[in-house]
Amino acid sequence: MQTPILDYLWLIPLLPLLGSAINGLFGKGWPNKIVNSVAIGSTGLSFFLALEAVREFFAQGQQFVHKEYFDWILIPGFFRAGFDLQMDQLTVVMVLVVTGVGWLIHIYATGYMAHEGGYYRFFSYLNLFMFFMLILVLAANYVLLFVGWEGVGLSSYLLIGFYFLKKSASDAGKKAFIVNRIGDFGFMLGMFLLFRSFHAADNTVISLDFQTIFHAASNPAWGHEGWGQFGTMTIACLLLFMGATGKSAQLPLYVWLPDAMEGPTPVSALIHAATMVTAGVYVVARSHVLFTHSDTAMLVVAVVGCATAFFAATIGLVQTDIKRVLAYSTVSQLGYMFLACGVGAFSAGIFHLMTHAFFKALLFLAAGSVIHAMGGEQDMRHMGGLGKKIRYTYMTMLTATLAIAGIPFFAGFFSKDAILFAAFQSPASGRVLYAFGLLTALLTAFYMFRLIFLTFGGAPRYDEHHVHVHESPWSMLGPLVVLAVLSIIGGWFAIPAVFAGGPDYFAGFLAQVFGGGEVADAAGDMSAHHLELILAGVAVVAALAGMATAYWLYLRQPQKPEQLAKSMQPVYKTLLNKYWVDELYNAIVVAPLVWFSRQILWRSVDVGVIDGTVNGVASGLTGVGDGVRHTQSGNTRSYAVWVVVGAIVIIAVIFFWPSAKTLSGMVQP
Repeated sequence: MQTPILDYLWLIPLLPLLGSAINGLFGKGWPNKIVNSVAIGSTGLSFFLALEAVREFFAQGQQFVHKEYFDWILIPGFFRAGFDLQMDQLTVVMVLVVTGVGWLIHIYATGYMAHEGGYYRFFSYLNLFMFFMLILVLAANYVLLFVGWEGVGLSSYLLIGFYFLKKSASDAGKKAFIVNRIGDFGFMLGMFLLFRSFHAADNTVISLDFQTIFHAASNPAWGHEGWGQFGTMTIACLLLFMGATGKSAQLPLYVWLPDAMEGPTPVSALIHAATMVTAGVYVVARSHVLFTHSDTAMLVVAVVGCATAFFAATIGLVQTDIKRVLAYSTVSQLGYMFLACGVGAFSAGIFHLMTHAFFKALLFLAAGSVIHAMGGEQDMRHMGGLGKKIRYTYMTMLTATLAIAGIPFFAGFFSKDAILFAAFQSPASGRVLYAFGLLTALLTAFYMFRLIFLTFGGAPRYDEHHVHVHESPWSMLGPLVVLAVLSIIGGWFAIPAVFAGGPDYFAGFLAQVFGGGEVADAAGDMSAHHLELILAGVAVVAALAGMATAYWLYLRQPQKPEQLAKSMQPVYKTLLNKYWVDELYNAIVVAPLVWFSRQILWRSVDVGVIDGTVNGVASGLTGVGDGVRHTQSGNTRSYAVWVVVGAIVIIAVIFFWPSAKTLSGMVQP
């Protein structure tokens, strides 16, 4: 007999929804303490319920839990989409990341947003986001997942544009919303294609439940739809991946995420580092049964991920806004996750998703602590020397930087090593993918330590009489310390596999979802283990080279970067302007659409045709009315004349109009 929480999984997302509703409806007149209690209490309870559900899941030896609560869309004998939730090992990872990291960020936000207007509204939106993200990762079918998918897009729009009186913030919110709609259109088409493909000949339907779809896709009897290079499955997977590129900010739909830094820093940490942007990676990993049927789709995922990782890393080299550096770093690290999924290392991709949630959330929150200490300053060129003044922030941010750079024993080292090793072994252009992945690791170490040295090292580059640097309150520092610990120990699941050639506990944990091939290979092939050690050593050398280069340029020779920028002006300008991608999109997409909307749809169709028709009818009726009104002269003789004229017309119609004659004959007695 199952215990209560596994029977009532819907309680986990319900609590943040209740918190959002309570603060949104009643929080305007409440003091911050009550708003905090509702927001933190609802997400904290959700986290502890998730922990209890996970405990029960393992205590019962469960491999898969599926709960059907009610029928949402039901066409008997044809289609069903229910409010169905599930829990497996992949769900366990995602739920704990969303609720655990989300709760820490809520706590941090109580300090960071303490003096901001719209306090209740901010936490209402933040709770709403948690609700939709939990629906997304707990959903047992594509239809319900899409509800969460669209919901996090809505919440993201509200949170990015939180400072809506600031034009750049409102523009960033609209940009995120529109770009995500492009990807979501592809996602919907992918769902429709799956619905069509798995529709049986007798007009019953294979529903869009994950388990039903995946079982059917693995059945050779469904091969009539064609899983080939350009078959239905390839197209369906590419359409789903189109949605993933929008939500997870991959080429070519990545442009919204850097601008999303206009939102408050806790938003950047929660949505654009730890949770929402990983939704696309989760969908690809969840749909691995479909993707592995198409070598073409897998190759596209790997190439796009690898290209995005390298592309974004190059832009991050020259950014000066501390949050924008982290934004492009996020785009790059998401590319790593897709690279892993594209080469079939789904467990490595989810492993990096988890470790990235720890150290990237920490990086954003620590950046927020720096901004708080600097009185709102975000330009690293106006910082420097902060390491001695905000030591806790410095140490926690340094910990996250060591993790993302792939320094041994920190979380990012283990997950990056697993991805690079999988890319090296991939038969589909593996060496090329590995080379770009390794180069990206070097660039990552360089721009992240550039951030550390510019922010915390060297001499102060700000006016100390006007900027009173101060450490953040413990409501902000507490979550930093917890995330710093997780950024160290979060990757230790893989220690036996890396150093002793034993089992990879994390891959073994996810083997029930993705299959045990990766675990068996890692545990049984010592030559592969030796190769992995060599590749791990190469990656560490690349990271140390990037770190050393940043140290030499920004601490030992601080005048050198400016000299290099002048000597490499074309390259520097290209990177500084982000390859002019936004300008290109404006020229070939935005400007033509605006012109077409204004000149054709508005001036020609709306004003010329629609308004012209309405105005023309109105003018004609006005003319007729003006003419008819002259018959109402008030003169009795005039009225008599009109009566006579009317009588003559009626008599003429009756006696001289054929149809009228017929009608007259029909009505005679």
